[in-house]
Amino acid sequence: MHEQRPEARLSPSSDTEDIVTVLAPRLAYFAGVARTEHVTRAAQEMQVPQSTLSRAMVRLEQDLGVDLFARRGRTVSLTPAGRTFLGSVERALAEIERAADEVRADADPATGKVAFGFLHTMGSETVPALIRAFRADHPRVRFSLVQNYGEAMIERLRSGELDLCLTSPVPDAPDLVGRRLDEQKLRLVVPADHRLASRRRIRLAEAADETFVTLEPGYGLRRITDDLCRQAGFRPRVAFEGEEAETLRGLVAAGLGVALLPPPAVARPGVVELTVTAPRAAREIGVAWLDGHPDTPPVAAFKKFLLSKRGSLLPE
Repeated sequence: MHEQRPEARLSPSSDTEDIVTVLAPRLAYFAGVARTEHVTRAAQEMQVPQSTLSRAMVRLEQDLGVDLFARRGRTVSLTPAGRTFLGSVERALAEIERAADEVRADADPATGKVAFGFLHTMGSETVPALIRAFRADHPRVRFSLVQNYGEAMIERLRSGELDLCLTSPVPDAPDLVGRRLDEQKLRLVVPADHRLASRRRIRLAEAADETFVTLEPGYGLRRITDDLCRQAGFRPRVAFEGEEAETLRGLVAAGLGVALLPPPAVARPGVVELTVTAPRAAREIGVAWLDGHPDTPPVAAFKKFLLSKRGSLLPE
């Protein structure tokens, strides 16, 4: 049996945040005293004044309202409540240490981690080539790679899940920094047996009566498609909406419509890709990051590398 102290500072109804604020600073002290079972020795090992350590243990017991130690001079032993508490405290401290090791490792200049987002259309060729080139000088830097559409990546930037992202269009927002890196021409992709398939060039207005397959609303390429069609004097009739450019190429090959798409990494049979002469059909590709967000050394190095690729980001 252990005595319940009437002077406890926390009641059972205390908020979790209040309990953590009161108890957390004393947990390492408690674990040290519990490990050595001697206040003086624990104070020496932790390099804190013995009086500070003794007061911290008394306050901890007062705040919990429970005896954690049985005292015999400078020697102490854990009560049953103390042993129960120690198990949880050691697990909590170990998790804190693991988290600290992880963030230090992620920030290490040589072996740290970069959380990097990019468009699906950048994934098959552009991003692998970029990372291969970067790691020639930074061979041990690790990457957490995320493929997504533009708006989703911007939200992940804002939430801190991503350090950098390649996106289109280049974002223009007060809390973000965007830098244009390159431009990618878009083509009108038609089925191989389409009436326009024998052409090499086309004005987009000539496709006004066609059925389009496009990416879903919210994708940057969808906004660009809608805008280019508007400039050409029509609103596209959309039959299918997808989430990935190569899926749209498959739909075009199946004769289900035409699409405005960037060049493929590998030519796909069943389609013909036409140069659009008017309006000018291209999309900007840029890198974005959260304004004012401090960079770890590996993130700073990769950001500098990306900015050095202005005008040469994309394959010819």
